[in-house]
Order: sequence, then structure tokens, then C-alpha cells
Amino acid sequence: MQYYQKRDFGALISDTLTFFKQNGKNYFKNYLLINGILLILLVVIFILGFRELFSQLLGSNLDGEIFYFESYFQENQGVLIFTFVLIFILFMAISVVAYSYPVLYMKRVSETGNRNITSDEIIRDIRSNFGRLIGLFLGLLFIVTPLAMVVLGISYALMLVLIGFFLMLLLMPAMMNVVNFLLYDYFHSGKGFFQALHYAVKAQFSYPDGYHKTPFWKYWGSSVVVYLIIQTITSILSMIPMVILIAMMYTTDTMIAEGRNPFQGTAGILFFGIYGVSILVSFLLMNVMMVNAGLMYYDSRTDLHRRTDLTEIDTIGHHEA
Repeated sequence: MQYYQKRDFGALISDTLTFFKQNGKNYFKNYLLINGILLILLVVIFILGFRELFSQLLGSNLDGEIFYFESYFQENQGVLIFTFVLIFILFMAISVVAYSYPVLYMKRVSETGNRNITSDEIIRDIRSNFGRLIGLFLGLLFIVTPLAMVVLGISYALMLVLIGFFLMLLLMPAMMNVVNFLLYDYFHSGKGFFQALHYAVKAQFSYPDGYHKTPFWKYWGSSVVVYLIIQTITSILSMIPMVILIAMMYTTDTMIAEGRNPFQGTAGILFFGIYGVSILVSFLLMNVMMVNAGLMYYDSRTDLHRRTDLTEIDTIGHHEA
């Protein structure tokens, strides 16, 4: 599979699927080896922590104690704060690895052509870029996020006059593409944060050579299609616990009257267990979005397309000789 080449809208979607057909086993094996323990910890803490929280919420008045739930918070304040902080730290650690992994994996596979990349190679790449990762994270947190919130806030306010709805529909995929292009250019080109951000914004509207028509709509459309596919899958998973919750709502009054907590039984475990699995699946499916963004980035780098073509021609010449 050639990475640095021009792709139309259909090719961006089909080549994303082709990538996972060719590299999916190696890709997800390394992803789980590197990120698996953190993901499992996050899911376990989510299941146990939120199950306990909802159990206390619904069971607070089983014994006629009106302020039982408030007392529970006061008595376990330290544990609850520690749990939420731990979840936040785990989520941030997973996010750093989850966002950097597909970028560094595609960088290695596009530059070497090796389809048997090892987890040690990716870990070395993450370690060698750790300082840049911190700089990127701070830039995203304190520069990109506030700007995005302002733009989305204005669009949300304009929803009162209908145009805001179309702005939100237009801007959200575009801003997501800008962030993803920023990640790819930051690690592929070795540029500084602001240089990579400038390229990420400019690349949405024009190619570096200036000879092709704007790629905005194919990038926007590709992101929307992939996002809808991911949302459809995650929504199906989310519907299962919702069905369980609706069924529990019909029996909650009866169970409370009998002094039983609905979230402490098998249904409660199943409810939070499936939600935990949906979190895991969401992180895995995010890789599809990131790979699709990578192919868009390689499409935008027309300055490297000719170099890749010449390298392949030269390689063919050597083989024929």
C-alpha cells in the first residue's frame, strides 16, 4: 500500500479499510500490548466505582434515612476524590498513548514499509518523542481547546437563528481534522507546535503546490462518514445497557419496597459491564478515525508524492537490472 499519494473521497474510505485488512492484526496487537493494561484498569475502576455510586444513589432511602446519600459523600469524600482523580489520570494517560500510537505507527510503516512492527519499536518512538508529546499536550490544552470552545460557543449561540446548526455541522468535523493534521505534521515533519498548527489549518483548504482544487469537502466528508460508522457501532452497544436500565426502572419501585437495591444484583453488574465494554470499544474504534486522518494527511503532502513515485521507479529499475 502506497501512503504518500493523492486520494479522492472514495479512496480515503476504502484505503482506511484496506489498511486494517493488511495491518489490522499487527496494529491492534501492539496497541493492546502498549495500552491494554491502562484500558482494563480504566474499565474496572469505572464499573466498580460508578456501580457503587449508583447503588448508593438509589439505595439512599431504603431504610428511611433521608440524608443517607449526603452522609455517604461526606464519610467517603477522600475515597471519592481519589477515585475521580485516578480515573482522570488514567484517562489522560490512555489519551496520550491512544492519540500518539496511530500517528507513530503510520509514520513507521509509511517510511519503512515494514508490516511487522513490534511494540518495542513503538515504545521507543513514544519515549524519544516524550518531550514533544508534553509540549503538544500543553498546546492542545491551553491554545487549541480554548479557541475551539470560543468558535463552538459562537456557533451554539447562533443556533437560535438556525444558521448555528449548519455551522456546528460544518465546523466540528473540520476542527477534528485540524487537530489530527496537527498531530501528524508535528511528528512527521519535526516542526514546532505553531508551525504544525499553521499547516494543519492551511491543509484543509489547499494543497502545498497550489495546483489542485480545495480538498476541504473530501476531508470533511471522509471524517463524517467514518464518524457515523463508529457512532453506529457504539450506539448499538450503548442501547443494550439502556434496555437493561429501562427494564430496571419498571422493577425499581418494587425492589426498593422490598428493601433491595437494583444496582447490586446481576442486572447492575451487567449494566455497568456493558458500559465498560462500550468504553473499550470506543477507544479501539477511535483508531479507525486516526488512520483515516493519516491518509488524509498523506494526501495533503503533495510535496512528498513525487519523491515517493521516483523512489518506487528507482527501485523497479534496480530490480530489472
